Amino acid sequence: MGSTSAQNGTSNGTPSGTPEQGGVGRRDLIKRSAALGLISVPAMGFLSACASGGGGDEKSNKPKGEKTKDNPFGVAKGGKLDVVVFKGGYGDDYAKAWEASFQKKWGVTASHTGTQEITGKLQPRFNAGNPPDIIDDSGAQKIKIDVLNKNGQLLDLAAVLDAPSIDDPSKKVRDTLIPGTLDAGILEGKTVALNYIYTVWGLWYSGKLFKEKGWSEPKTWDDFLAICKDATKQGIGGLAHQGKFPYYINVAIMDLIAKKGGLDAMKAIDNLDPKAFVGSDAAKAAVEAVYEVVEKGYLMPGTNGLTHTESQTRWNQYKAAFITSGSWLENEQLKQTPDDFDMKFMPMPVLPGSAMPYEAIRAGSGEPFIIPSKGANLPEAQEFMRMMLSKEWSSLFAKEANSLTILADGVDPNVKLRPGTQSTVEASKKAGTNTFRFLYTEWYSEMDTEIQNASNELMAKRIQPAEWLKRAQAAVDKAAKTPAAKKNRRD
Repeated sequence: MGSTSAQNGTSNGTPSGTPEQGGVGRRDLIKRSAALGLISVPAMGFLSACASGGGGDEKSNKPKGEKTKDNPFGVAKGGKLDVVVFKGGYGDDYAKAWEASFQKKWGVTASHTGTQEITGKLQPRFNAGNPPDIIDDSGAQKIKIDVLNKNGQLLDLAAVLDAPSIDDPSKKVRDTLIPGTLDAGILEGKTVALNYIYTVWGLWYSGKLFKEKGWSEPKTWDDFLAICKDATKQGIGGLAHQGKFPYYINVAIMDLIAKKGGLDAMKAIDNLDPKAFVGSDAAKAAVEAVYEVVEKGYLMPGTNGLTHTESQTRWNQYKAAFITSGSWLENEQLKQTPDDFDMKFMPMPVLPGSAMPYEAIRAGSGEPFIIPSKGANLPEAQEFMRMMLSKEWSSLFAKEANSLTILADGVDPNVKLRPGTQSTVEASKKAGTNTFRFLYTEWYSEMDTEIQNASNELMAKRIQPAEWLKRAQAAVDKAAKTPAAKKNRRD
């Protein structure tokens, strides 16, 4: 995720800090204690006061640049930038290309870390008041953005979004983006995360396998079940899902809820309605539909116990007809996908009486980039993010990561997309304005986790749909009691 994909990382990193002159000072002692876990996260208010200025000692000797029309944040020649990128489905080659471009233009030296262990490597640095300057905060081990925001650790990105666009200085950066793509990064009225990648979520299949079996893309849930049944008879799993990461099966459940009940059903969940799940006909129909796949034995054998890459690789080996995922899937599976696999994306099939058409898709922005408010190099981080939203850097990303960004018309026509990604472009065109996007995953991370846990139990047949609805509603009711619930609202 963004990517929302998750892998075990191998990169190493350590908290950094600068000892004060004359031995271990009070500030350094606090930072070391925090890194060792001797000071807990709730002490952040005290820590932030001690580590004021976003790097304190480190900032005093850094060069300062003059703010101009072409340099709105005052980037200084000879400066530094600390970049941390989630190395998942999109890899991190794109970030290295960005950093090289940034150094060439500004003379700023970027330190690069690509990892999947975002929380493990960065939480000690946040605790110590010495975070990186810009972070791609994604994957199963991402730091919860709503928690960082609650602790005042994220920069409001309004200045970046209101800065002149690099491609057209007569426009603000925010006016060059695909409408609605900033929504996922807005928490309690402020934009604190830039979800950079234009992502679609749904079902995926092999064009080659479907052609061989004579199957057509199913537009209704009954047609989907019919293919799953036929596949199972032929020794092929109907549906694979990434069992150890139930986020993925929630793509199916939540898409079905939105398409069955329309935008009102989606908004009821995001707005923490007391009948978001229990009492919702759309939610009941959706979870019962997914459970039917389990009950009839249409799941790929063993999928409940597999990681995302393990399930996806078996799907690449034609051991399942369908898999749920987002548009990072193709790039993540490049090495495991046969050359003639012909990866295809499709919208979630519709249930009887659905309010939204088959062509409707969950679409929006994914892969959140954040700038910590205590970063030592805020001007450089802000300019780096502004350059991310240029056509040059957007095209670099498309070339290296085989995915689209939130920049409208942001990819050079000469960049050739792979079959799966091209199919997402075609699906987006067919969907038109029939798109939707849940926001509770960003607004209420604990609620999201509790619903995922319920889905894990459901897919393993340890609970029934009625119990899933109760657990999901309990998660909603719990989130409704938090202070953030008073500020987060969809109209």
